[in-house]
Amino acid sequence: FIIVRKIGRKYIEEKFIKMIMKKSGEERIKMGCDMNETAKRLVIASVFQKNLSSSEEDIKIAILDRFYGNEVSPEMKKEFIRKIRLKLDT
Repeated sequence: FIIVRKIGRKYIEEKFIKMIMKKSGEERIKMGCDMNETAKRLVIASVFQKNLSSSEEDIKIAILDRFYGNEVSPEMKKEFIRKIRLKLDT
């Protein structure tokens, strides 16, 4: 069963890549931007689902955490959060 899943996954992945490569560069960029926007909206919806009175700051920090949480050091993350808070306070 696992082998079948791997073969199926590889087949689907190859078909997906072929489908994407048939599109123009402009179409691929638009798709990427659309996916990014959808991901942001999902993060925002989940923040509000947890707390309806979430602030703009809460949303920006959640987006930072979900998009880049594992890719930046804790120190850099703290600095980004500090800048988010500073920018929103001014």
